[in-house]
Amino acid sequence: MLDSGGSDAWALAPFDKATIERLQGLLGRIDRGQRLWLSGYLAGTAAHAVQPAAPAAAAASCADTVVVYGSQSGNSEKVAKLLAERLSGHRIPCTILDMMDCRKSHLQAARTLAIVVSTHGDGDPPDRALPFFELLQSRKAPRLEHVSYSVLALGDSSYEKFCEAGRQFDARLEALGARRLHAREECDVDFEMPARRWIDSLSERIAALSGVHSPTAKPEHAAVARLDTGRSDPRTANVATAYTRKAPFQSAVLTNQRLTARGSTKDVRHIELSLEGSHIRYEPGDAIGVVPRNRADQVDALLAELHFDPEAAVSIGERTGALRAQLLEHLEIGPVNEALLKRYAQASGSQVLTRLSESPDDLQRYLHGRHLIDLVREHAPAGLGPTELVRLLRPLAPRLYSIASSQAVTVDEAHLTVSVVEYESFNSRRLGVVSGSLADIVADEGTAPIYLHRNPAFRLPADPRTAIIMIGPGTGVAPFRSFMLEREAAGSAGANWLFFGDRSFEHDFLYQSEWLAWRKSGLLTRIDVAFSRDQDEKVYVQHRIREHGGRLWKWLQEGAHLFVCGDAAHMAPDVHAALLEVIGRHGGLAQEAAAQYLTDLQRKRRYLRDVY
Repeated sequence: MLDSGGSDAWALAPFDKATIERLQGLLGRIDRGQRLWLSGYLAGTAAHAVQPAAPAAAAASCADTVVVYGSQSGNSEKVAKLLAERLSGHRIPCTILDMMDCRKSHLQAARTLAIVVSTHGDGDPPDRALPFFELLQSRKAPRLEHVSYSVLALGDSSYEKFCEAGRQFDARLEALGARRLHAREECDVDFEMPARRWIDSLSERIAALSGVHSPTAKPEHAAVARLDTGRSDPRTANVATAYTRKAPFQSAVLTNQRLTARGSTKDVRHIELSLEGSHIRYEPGDAIGVVPRNRADQVDALLAELHFDPEAAVSIGERTGALRAQLLEHLEIGPVNEALLKRYAQASGSQVLTRLSESPDDLQRYLHGRHLIDLVREHAPAGLGPTELVRLLRPLAPRLYSIASSQAVTVDEAHLTVSVVEYESFNSRRLGVVSGSLADIVADEGTAPIYLHRNPAFRLPADPRTAIIMIGPGTGVAPFRSFMLEREAAGSAGANWLFFGDRSFEHDFLYQSEWLAWRKSGLLTRIDVAFSRDQDEKVYVQHRIREHGGRLWKWLQEGAHLFVCGDAAHMAPDVHAALLEVIGRHGGLAQEAAAQYLTDLQRKRRYLRDVY
């Protein structure tokens, strides 16, 4: 049985001092039943054919097949692990690596390479994929004529640079001499089916390349079905359904409270969801996925403009149903993006839209605030029937919200911090599909379809004595409320520092009373705020970071973990730049050395970002 053991046992443990301290911290926080489960899990994985990644500092020695993933929200990691499981079913040993841990020596030792990577921001690789991406792009990249490879790219077709990171990895591997074993597979937000096909096909090809006969039975298909996000606590898996976006839990809404004061330019809600009966167990840093559904009045208005039969049968992948039902539950009908407009122009044969799509400035002006119904009103889909039209639309994707609560405090609840998307365009009131629906739910009367989305890449340090620095403007503060509730309940001794920012102190200080109470009690060691519109010159969290750079550097040098949550487009890069400046100035490091310092923090999982 796994036990915390005495000092003599740990003296013989094959771990370094820091790892032993982390393990002791974890074991001190879990009960006997949890230890028993963990013992069984570790025993099972020890017998598993998949080899774990080598420690970063160790010399690379790996199996001929290497599976490398670059993940921002966890989906790429899940796909990579399921490919590794499938290869294990073929009795093919493989090494699975986070891109942050993949070294040149791993590439030189590999014979078969599988890349699973998502695209983040403006066509960029995920945070933890950047060092690996930069290695491949540099003069240090090894020649790879000995490697056969394939790439699975995850993306979102609503963005202009769809699957751009996967495309760049694919092109660069080919340029370095690697041979494509399987064509690149590109997945939209509804990625389960194409990922399953890729896993099936690639594992068969690797088996053939290795001279291994395929097993006649394929129980791994059950595992591949787990690609859908959200699973129940493994300790209760025998009594609970693994809720997913395709089979969500109907959660009662207990509280729907506006956080922003009257007079604010934003409507931010604190929403409390009941988990009673779900057996869902989450950790601070996890998210709740809310399954979207379009508003019936908007669907009916669109159908009226299209003059299509609402009951016409249309197919989306393997799913066939009535047109109205498909539009209600499965397809995006909101804002028009560049990719959709180009598809629509080509399919409808509209010369006007084709010319418009060729002028970037004119195109962006046209797209601003325009929804699908506006496009249809102005440019009727000539020659398109219901089936052709729905093929142009992207899947209706779930929305993920960071959990703002701790089950150590509220056992059967999950709290969300939701900014309601609402604006006027083309003489119509527009609402976010999910945020608008949540805002309209009356507490104690409505339900929300939800599932758990685990985020193992955004976790509190295992040692409760470790200090943390939290940077979370706006709704990015949500997971840090969870962190504080968890640390308060556990009696954690680690220091806590929050940087928070928003528009107005008077109207937009989210959870103000709680932060001030924690500051008064001493749990919150420091809080520094930036309210951009309370003075003539706008002030943001990055300004406060620079202002207190000396102290921040001292915390980092003493081992603090750094967390950033919120807007990916502007806040996250601005904060990253401020951190580089602080490290360079107060650490006496040149620009390249400061960047390497931050990269090392990421590699050690001391600099974690959850940005969107």
